[in-house]
Amino acid sequence: MKNDQSVCAIGITYKVTIMWFKNLIVYRLSKPIDLTPDQLETRLEEFSFHPCTSQEQSKFGWGKPMGKHGDSLIHVTDGNILLCARKEDKMLPASVIKEALDEKVEKIEQATSRPVKKKEKDALKEEIIHTLLPRAFSRMGSTFAYISPKMNLIIVNASSHNKAEDLLALLRKSIGSLAVLPVQSKSPIDQTMTQWLTDDVSTHPFSLLEEAELKSPLENGAIIRCKNQDLICNELKAHIENGMFAVKVAMQYGESMSFVLSEDLTIKRVKFTDVVTEQQEDQDKDDRAACFDADFSIMAGEFETFIPALLELLGGEEVANAE
Repeated sequence: MKNDQSVCAIGITYKVTIMWFKNLIVYRLSKPIDLTPDQLETRLEEFSFHPCTSQEQSKFGWGKPMGKHGDSLIHVTDGNILLCARKEDKMLPASVIKEALDEKVEKIEQATSRPVKKKEKDALKEEIIHTLLPRAFSRMGSTFAYISPKMNLIIVNASSHNKAEDLLALLRKSIGSLAVLPVQSKSPIDQTMTQWLTDDVSTHPFSLLEEAELKSPLENGAIIRCKNQDLICNELKAHIENGMFAVKVAMQYGESMSFVLSEDLTIKRVKFTDVVTEQQEDQDKDDRAACFDADFSIMAGEFETFIPALLELLGGEEVANAE
């Protein structure tokens, strides 16, 4: 996801850090977060983001969801609490470090007529990194999430579980405890998606689009990806009859959004329709905070119906306890 999104859909656009989530990994809170928004922000402040110093390689902490246009580490709308985790990594390519290390090792071996031992190489490598860090480029990134007390969920805008878990680990560290598990369906998702492609079953209010991925259950088995293809067709049915399963399917939810559903219940390439994004046309485009607030409110409102509907379509949610 590009972290910079236009706040308003029409007229003059302003670049601030968010808005519409592009990827979803959804977590169930087995215990509510028993903090008021003010108390939560106080906890987050201790772990707020600060840029790397000249000798630091990486920093991770809480940033302001509205970036330079906001003052708070949280943004609350309709009871939903938006968070932003910021990360900075200094870019030191391994090839550059290796080239510098090889050069130093060669000089030492020529001067001393002896091989450089591993312990010496490790020390030299640390010295090289120490020297290069102040001149290294920085890569900045943001991961957004919001807590939905109403649904008892945390929705993370991340394409991988690793990024989502990093944010949750920071939240757990900030507030002391966090009992969450990824939301799971009662029925295996690959079997359910495969059934959609083979049986005449209704997926209302969802509909299948023209993209899917099929995979053989065998180790190193075949993978078939199709685009611009009617998914209810004899060709795909033949692959399924030969033992393949659907592991990704592109779908549309009513008139609200399109997305790609994966077998691990990650939801990617979320794209809201104009029907949704144009709801804030009446918003004063000069009021950045109000535009930001409207976007967040509309998006969270859509997810309040989308997530339960998707879980129902998948056969219901498997309830588990997180310690």
